[in-house]
Amino acid sequence: MKKPKPIAQKPVLHHVTFKTTRLQEMIDWYEAVVGCAPNFAFEGAAWTTNDTANHRIAFLTTPGIKDDPDKVAHSGIHHTAFEFGTLQALLDNYERLAEVGILPHICLDHGLTMSFYYVDPDGNSVELQSDNFGNWIHSAHWMQTSPEFAREPIGVEVDPPKLIAALKQGVPQSELLKRSREGEYLPETPGDIRLPA
Repeated sequence: MKKPKPIAQKPVLHHVTFKTTRLQEMIDWYEAVVGCAPNFAFEGAAWTTNDTANHRIAFLTTPGIKDDPDKVAHSGIHHTAFEFGTLQALLDNYERLAEVGILPHICLDHGLTMSFYYVDPDGNSVELQSDNFGNWIHSAHWMQTSPEFAREPIGVEVDPPKLIAALKQGVPQSELLKRSREGEYLPETPGDIRLPA
């Protein structure tokens, strides 16, 4: 591809649209998990949002759409992501969802973010994260310059209940994040990153 001139005004990501065979299940799941409520819906589509935008997550359905039983092994989007303002908010949301049986398929401390990955009703991965630095400029700098990130960019698995327990015992967040990267809060059972070998 020939490189164009530098972009004058950078657009921001506005929304993601999913094709689905489970329209109402998807609407319900995204409302429960990330607070995206429909601004408009009919039997063929829905436009949902969790802020002042007209929509952030949209869904389309037609009789011709078929489920892909091998979705994980095929090319396409691996996940979408939503960010909480603090680690505590992420952990509070984990507990809220766990109470109704919505659990992540894998939880990772990427160094720059603490990230919990869930599966929606169509089998798409959804990341819920918080920035470990509380500042995108600082986390981007760490990502670009850290030998630790260069060695292990995927990160270290974590067990949210262990993180919650440590914070309740008074471990400062900075110390918790250090211990997390050292592997102190590993889960008993490894998660599934949902990538074929």
